[in-house]
Amino acid sequence: MGGSEEMQGFFGGAFRGMPVLVTGHTGFKGSWLSIWLRELGAKVIGYSVDVPTAPSNFEASRLGQRMTDVRGDVRDLDALCRVIDEHKPQAVFHLAAQPIVRLSYAEPKGTFDVNVGGTVNLLEAVRLTDSVEAVVCITSDKCYENREWLWGYREIDRLGGHDPYSASKAMAELAVASYRRSFFSVDMADEVCLASARAGNVIGGGDWAQDRLVVDCMCALMAGQPIPVRNPHAVRPWQLVLEPLSGYLWLAAKLLQEDGGRYAEAWNFAPPGSVSVSVGDLVQKLIELWGAGEWQDLSANQAQAPHETGLLRLSWEKAANRLGWRPVYDWHEAAAETVSWFRVYHDHGADMDMYDACVGQIARYVGRARELGILWAL
Repeated sequence: MGGSEEMQGFFGGAFRGMPVLVTGHTGFKGSWLSIWLRELGAKVIGYSVDVPTAPSNFEASRLGQRMTDVRGDVRDLDALCRVIDEHKPQAVFHLAAQPIVRLSYAEPKGTFDVNVGGTVNLLEAVRLTDSVEAVVCITSDKCYENREWLWGYREIDRLGGHDPYSASKAMAELAVASYRRSFFSVDMADEVCLASARAGNVIGGGDWAQDRLVVDCMCALMAGQPIPVRNPHAVRPWQLVLEPLSGYLWLAAKLLQEDGGRYAEAWNFAPPGSVSVSVGDLVQKLIELWGAGEWQDLSANQAQAPHETGLLRLSWEKAANRLGWRPVYDWHEAAAETVSWFRVYHDHGADMDMYDACVGQIARYVGRARELGILWAL
């Protein structure tokens, strides 16, 4: 366990001393979540098939030395059951996934196997054990049937998906809803509070996943090369990785309460929807923050490229009204924190332990949340 006494008190102190399982802990969001849980005093157990990128935030932050690091595939039900039976987590965050839209066109079956089958296996492993009290399954803002609406999608809007990735996330949502109604409902003796969470496009330090805009930007800037941009006019709900993670943690804390069944639903966590931020705007901001660089518009070469959503927003009104959650940073601050992390990494070399840099960003974020009076930070 780690973290100061003050840090362990946030989110109502829900995770202090608690065994918590994070699937996909070696990934970008999973590694940041594991760091934050550790600072909150949790006994973090990670379950991932491998480290998905090189470099990675998991390796840069030396996380394998700071938590229980278990390697296994979410497509292996028996292995998941053994991990849960051995470590007896009380809370589970399910993030293990194939997370890249364009890769899902090249590997559709693998995408469905991991994102749908892996989710079912996780839920089945929880059903077959008795230690787990709360589960948060992370899906995606792309689980909605996209209509290119100007307004944000709500949790009651229709699920769907054009590409295999988006469709797999919609299917995972259906699996979560089925297990909740069939096995984990509040009127059953063996109650598990099960929720799903949908977030916008996250950015932040330590992300090296292929085919992501900010990753392409930071790699190009660090190498002194032009940034390739496929669709500068596309609009996305950009947010710092800590924004949805604060929502996941607060949601789990609510699920762990005596009346946790009230929160066993689907939830959106997104940035303010009133400001339209295009790919081009974000790229230009990253260049400005880095202090040098340029980008190339490749949109004219995308006629035969796989379909990608042009406009996508989420509504987080439900989380605001019922959880008291709200975003902390605007997109300029999210970009600044992202560039700050990569600047430290670039200037000090790959041998530097980035754990403290991550904890420093978490501390700044928590401090701002406290200033804003957000409930989980009080």
